[in-house]
Amino acid sequence: HVQLVESGGGSVQAGGSLRLSCAASGATASSYCLGWIRQAPGKSREGVASIDSDGTIDYSGSVKGRFTISEDNAKNLLVLEMNSLQPEDTAMYYCAASPVPYCYGGIFDYRGQGTQVTVS
Repeated sequence: HVQLVESGGGSVQAGGSLRLSCAASGATASSYCLGWIRQAPGKSREGVASIDSDGTIDYSGSVKGRFTISEDNAKNLLVLEMNSLQPEDTAMYYCAASPVPYCYGGIFDYRGQGTQVTVS
């Protein structure tokens, strides 16, 4: 049973930073693709960042250079460091996972409840 619980969202001014964490249980990094997706009101879901089971990392073009995804395997945490936040980054952010070695197209089988990020 895969359980993903996000934390760390909030409100920040443009140019600020936030750190999102995801406590993942039942999804081992060695055999799962892990990532973050976001959805803003009225917009379609967007893959933000992902880590394949071999550690390969990918970012969407809109966040590359500003966001950093990482794993703390000892704590079973997936982390998203977000810098230089802009109003267009405002969205609900979800931790996500799939039981496959390689992520594809920001599509995942499991996701958490989400944490809100608001940039003004």
